[in-house]
Amino acid sequence: MLDKIVEKSPAKINLFLKIINKRKDGFHNIRTGATFVNLYDQITVQPNNKFEVNYTGLFSPKNNQFDDCIIHRLFTYIKIEKPKLLFTVSKNFPYEAGLGSASSNVATVIKILENLEIIKKRNIFDYVNLGSDVPFFLNQKDALIRGKGDLIRNMHFPKYYFLLIKPSFKCSTKIMYETFKPSDLDYISDYDLEEINEQDTGNDFEKILKKNEPEFLSIINYLDNFEDIVFSRLTGSGSCIFSVFEKKEHAEKIQKKFAEKFSTLWTFVTENNQTNLF
Repeated sequence: MLDKIVEKSPAKINLFLKIINKRKDGFHNIRTGATFVNLYDQITVQPNNKFEVNYTGLFSPKNNQFDDCIIHRLFTYIKIEKPKLLFTVSKNFPYEAGLGSASSNVATVIKILENLEIIKKRNIFDYVNLGSDVPFFLNQKDALIRGKGDLIRNMHFPKYYFLLIKPSFKCSTKIMYETFKPSDLDYISDYDLEEINEQDTGNDFEKILKKNEPEFLSIINYLDNFEDIVFSRLTGSGSCIFSVFEKKEHAEKIQKKFAEKFSTLWTFVTENNQTNLF
C-alpha cells in the first residue's frame, strides 16, 4: 500500500544556447549545453480520493494552481486515466525562468509513476512533444542537446559555482521563440555536430531581452564589473541570469554585493557536478 513518496526535482542551467533554424513542424532546432545544479523543487505523492495537483512554496503560482499544468497534461498525452493520487509540488525555484521548472517536475512525476508501475517505461524521446526539455530531465545527465530536444549526447562540463538571479520580469518560452526573427539566426549549421566547438557560447535569446528589457541590461552591466566572474549569461529562454565562478566563496561575495544594489531580487548560490542530484 502506497503511503507517501518524496522525490527531488532539480533545476538546470544552460551554459550556452544557440538557435540553428526554424523547422517545418514549427519547432526550432537548437543547440545547448545543459548542466544540473543542486537546487530542487520537491514532489510528494500520496493516496487520495481523486487526482489532484497542488503547488506550494516560495514560487507557487496564484491559488496554488497552474492554468496549464503539465502534470495534468501528462495523462492526456499518454492517454491513460488519471490515478487517485495527490501530487504536492513545493516550488523552490522560479518558473518561466529558464531553469526547466515544468519539464523537471513532470519528468520526476513520470519516474515516480514508472516505479509504481502505474505507467509503462517508454523511450525518453517519446515525451519530447510534451516538453522539449523532458527527455533531458529523464536522462538525468549533463548533456549537449540538439534538434528540438530529441538529440542528446551526455557531456561532462567543468565544475562551476553559480550565482543565480531572478529579475522582476518573467519569460514565456513560447513568446520568446515567437519573437525570434530569421534575421537573428547566425549559427553556421556546418558546426552543428556532436562536439562542443568555438561557436558554442552565449545565449541567442539575450538579443531579444537587450532590446525589450532594460532591467536585463542593467543587471548584466553591473555583473561585468567583477573580475572573479568567469562569465554572466541568460539561462534557457529566460528570465534567470547566472554568473559563473570557479570558487564558491567568490560567488557568495558577489551575491552579497549584488543584494545591496538589487535588494528586491531573488538570488541563490548553487553548483553543478554533484553526486546527489537525484
